[in-house]
Amino acid sequence: MQHTLAGLDFAPVLPWWLLAALGGVAVLALAPALWRRARGAPWRVLAFALLLLALANPRLVEETRETRPDIALLLVDRSDSATLGPRAAQLEAARQQLEARLGRLPELEFRTVEVPEAGNQGTRLFTALDQALAEIPRNRLAGVLALTDGQVHDVPVPPTLAAPFHALLPGRAGEVDRRLRVLEAPGFGIVGRSVELRIAVDDLGAPPGTASARLTVRRDGAAPVTQAVPVGREQRLTIPIERGGPSVIELYAEPRPGEVSDLNNRAVVTVTGVRDRLRVLLVSGEPHAGERTWRRLLKADPGVDLVHFTILRPPEKDDLTPLNELALIAFPVRELFQQKLREFDLIVFDRFANRGILPPAYLRNIADYVRGGGALFLSVGPEFSGAVSLAATALGQVLPARPVGGARNGTQEGPFRPQVSAEGARHPVTEGLTGANASPGGEASWGRWYRSIRAEPRGGVTVMQTPDGSPLLQLDRVGEGRVALLLSDQIWLWSRGHDGGGPQAELLRRAAHWLMKEPELEEEELSARIEQGRLRAERRSVEAGTPPEFTITAPDGSTQRLAPTAGAGGRAVLEVPAAAAGVWQVTDGQRTAFAAATATNPLEIADLRADATALQPVLAASGGSARYLGLGEPVLPELRRVNPGRDSHGSGWVGLRRNGDHTVTGISALPLLPPWLALPLVLGVAVAAWRREGMVAAAPRA
Repeated sequence: MQHTLAGLDFAPVLPWWLLAALGGVAVLALAPALWRRARGAPWRVLAFALLLLALANPRLVEETRETRPDIALLLVDRSDSATLGPRAAQLEAARQQLEARLGRLPELEFRTVEVPEAGNQGTRLFTALDQALAEIPRNRLAGVLALTDGQVHDVPVPPTLAAPFHALLPGRAGEVDRRLRVLEAPGFGIVGRSVELRIAVDDLGAPPGTASARLTVRRDGAAPVTQAVPVGREQRLTIPIERGGPSVIELYAEPRPGEVSDLNNRAVVTVTGVRDRLRVLLVSGEPHAGERTWRRLLKADPGVDLVHFTILRPPEKDDLTPLNELALIAFPVRELFQQKLREFDLIVFDRFANRGILPPAYLRNIADYVRGGGALFLSVGPEFSGAVSLAATALGQVLPARPVGGARNGTQEGPFRPQVSAEGARHPVTEGLTGANASPGGEASWGRWYRSIRAEPRGGVTVMQTPDGSPLLQLDRVGEGRVALLLSDQIWLWSRGHDGGGPQAELLRRAAHWLMKEPELEEEELSARIEQGRLRAERRSVEAGTPPEFTITAPDGSTQRLAPTAGAGGRAVLEVPAAAAGVWQVTDGQRTAFAAATATNPLEIADLRADATALQPVLAASGGSARYLGLGEPVLPELRRVNPGRDSHGSGWVGLRRNGDHTVTGISALPLLPPWLALPLVLGVAVAAWRREGMVAAAPRA
C-alpha cells in the first residue's frame, strides 16, 4: 500500500557548524544595537535571520512510501513430548485457529515453521527459529508464537530475540510427572560377583510428602522383584552377575496418580558379564613333542592363570632316590583334585595315563566337577587305547567317546588331513576355520597329521573327523558341565607349520572358550540386539533343517510371529523395526533372548510436563508471555497489533509488534527560500533598517 507524507527539511548550503558560527557573529553584531534600543534593531535582526535561513535552505519535502507488511512466525513443536497423548490433536487444532486469525490481521504476513523430532538432542526449537529468521528482515519481525510443551533444550544464553515471543502450551498448569533416572550403571560385571546401580525416582511438579514408590526389577525376563524406594533420593541396587554375556535389567517405578505419562517411569540397563582371570589346570602326562602347544596357547592369554604340571617320573620308575635329594616337587594330588578342584575354570589332560597317580576317588571328583558345571579337555595319544586309559576309570562316564581296538589296534597310523564334519560346519568351535574343507567329506587345505585314536562316539557332537569318518574332536555336555575330547596328539604339527600348518591356536582357543561357556561360542543360541532402531534376532544351531518361526514381544506386550532368513553356519537372522523403548523379547519355542531399546531421545522424556520454565529467559527478554490452552478444545488468547515500546501482552491477549517498515518509492522537494527570493528579501530588509535608522538620525537637525 502506498501513501504520501509531507514535511519540512533543510539542505544547508554551508555546514551546520559554520552556520552556528555565523549565528554567533550575528548576535555579537546585533548586541550593541539591541542594548541601545535602536529603532532599526528589529530590522537588523530580521535581515540576519533571513540570511541564515537562506543559507539553511529550507524545503518542503514530499515522500511517496510503500509500506511492507510485518511477518509473524508460528512455531509448531512436533517433538515426541509435544505429541504425547492428546497434545498432538490440541496443538494441531490451535495451529489451524491461529493461522486463520493471523490471516485476518491487516499488514501482517505469517509463516508456519515445523520443529521436527531431533533424535537424541532434545527439542531444537530455537535452531528451527534461527533458520527461519535467516530468511526474514529483522525490522519486519512482528513476533513469534510457539505451540510447544516448553521442554526446549537449545534456549540461547543470553536471549537475543528482539520481537515478542509468546509460548502457547497444551493442557493446564500444575501437571505432575514421575520419572526414573539411572544415575550410574556399569556396562560390565564380573561373573560370580555383583554390580551396583545408582537410581533415583523423582516426582516433578508435585508437592513434597510422598515417602516412597514401588520399584520393580526384572532381569532377562525372570520373575520380577519389587521393593519400596524413597522418592527424591538416590537409591543403590545390587544386581548379581550369574553368567557371561549381556544381561538385560528392566526397572519400572509404579505410576503416580494423575501424572502426565509413565513413559519415563521405565529404564533398561544392559550389563555384560565377563569372567575374571580364568584359572586353568594343565596336566601333561608325559613329555612329548606337542607338550608346549597348550602351554604356549594359555600363557599367551593375559586373562588366564595357568597351573601346569608335567609327570616326569611315574610311580613304576621309582629308583629309590631319597625324597630330600629330589630336585622335582611332588605332584600335589590332594590339593589339586580335592581341596581346590572347583576353583579351576578348565582342566586339561594332555596325554595323561592312569598310572596310579590319581586315586579313583579323585577321578570321581573330576567327573562330579564336570557334572556340576566344570570344563574338561582331553588331548589323548596311544595311552588312551591301552590298559592305562582314562576311559577305563570313573572319568570315562563323562567322556563322549570310548576307545576301540585295544592297545594293539586302537591307534591308526598314517598321513591324513583332518576334516570338519557336517555338524562341525555349523558349530561355532569349527565353523569357518581357515583351510577347512568347503563341504563335508571334501579335502581340507591345512597340514597333515599322522596319528589318530580309534573311538566310538557315546554322545555329543563330532565336529572334526578323519577322512574315513572316525571322530577326531568330540564335544559333549554332561550335566551342567562340558567335555572336549581330541583323539590325536598331532595338533602340534600345525603350530610348527608342518605341511603348511593349520589354525591350531584358533581351534584350541575356541574349544577352551566353548568349554567355559562363553556366550559367543554357544552352538545352540538365540541372541537379540537393537541397533539404529532395528531389532536383529539371530539363531544358531547345529541342527539341519528349516529354522522355526520367531515370536517377538514388544515392550507394550504386542506379539508377532515371523520366519527368519536361513544363512550359512547354521544361522538364521530376522530384522524388524524396534522404535518403542523397553525390553523386547524373542523366542524360537525353545530359547528366549532379550534386547534393550533405550529411548531415542532421553532429553525429551526427562520431563514430560507442559511447563515454560526453560523459556522464561526468552519470555522476559522479549516481553512475551506463556499461556495454557486448557483441556479439550484449545482456548487461544486474542491477537493484537502493538506499537514499539508498548506492552506486548495483557489479560486475555498477546501482541504482535507493528514495525511500520516501508520502502520510499518517490521524493519531491520544493525550496521555501530559493536564492532568487532570498537575495531581494535580505537586501530589502537591510535597506529598510538603514532608512529607519537614517530617519532617526536626521530628526534633530530639523
